[in-house]
Amino acid sequence: MKFTIPGRLPGLNEIIGQARYSRFEGAIQKKKQTELCMFWINAHKLLPVTSPVKVHFDWYEPNMKRDPDNIRAGAKFILDALVEASILPKDSRKWVKGLSDAFPDPDAQNPRVEVQIEEIMLQPGGD
Repeated sequence: MKFTIPGRLPGLNEIIGQARYSRFEGAIQKKKQTELCMFWINAHKLLPVTSPVKVHFDWYEPNMKRDPDNIRAGAKFILDALVEASILPKDSRKWVKGLSDAFPDPDAQNPRVEVQIEEIMLQPGGD
């Protein structure tokens, strides 16, 4: 399964800054970003998964200003939204067996996050 979230999600530095400003502001922003991700997930009409997954993120930034570790903090919003949208039962290690990231060349005209979910079959007893 694949889906795209247009735009750019807040980075770790922004998230920390909001949480330091006010714990309430941090919670408000977390809810807002998770709801935004859930909107785009629902727009793609994804089906719920029935086995564990690996999730790959392609982070298309508008420029080269942010570091990869700062950018990838947005994965938290996406995974939480997948759970809220009932695509993933949970975002625990039982269900999410791998996360990977790529940071292609910037796309100033169309920043976005492209997400690919791959269901994997575990070997018997390989939980």
